[in-house]
Amino acid sequence: MATTLDSLLALDFPGAALAGLFLATGDLVEYVPVLVMLIFAVLFAGANLGLSFVLGAKGKTNPVKEAAYECGMPPITDAHQRFSVKFYLVAILFVLFDIEVVFLYPWAVHFGEKALQTFLFVEMLIFIGILFLGWWYVIRKGAVNWAQE
Repeated sequence: MATTLDSLLALDFPGAALAGLFLATGDLVEYVPVLVMLIFAVLFAGANLGLSFVLGAKGKTNPVKEAAYECGMPPITDAHQRFSVKFYLVAILFVLFDIEVVFLYPWAVHFGEKALQTFLFVEMLIFIGILFLGWWYVIRKGAVNWAQE
């Protein structure tokens, strides 16, 4: 590790002394690639924004183009307009069933272990069965039936 630190400190680049100050402990040398990538990402994003501003075509503007677009609705309405609770219900159901899928990843990682395959398979059948029962309950109650209000 000392050779890596010495070779890094021997380089002549802007901020080499500052890098040497932070890398003196030796443990932080492992984070240099992450720091370089972060600096590169910030510079790349800034360069692209700057170039698009300088080289981009300047279009004509008018009040219609400058108006806020609100999902196809005219933006000149009451801000405290009531809307159906079904929007919230669908959002909550999406989060509920979407988050449950996250539990499939650890299962898939450990499913390759021969000793646990039968146990994990039965465990996942039970898990998917419970999810199916929840989905069936939601459909039976008409929670996602947009036609009825």
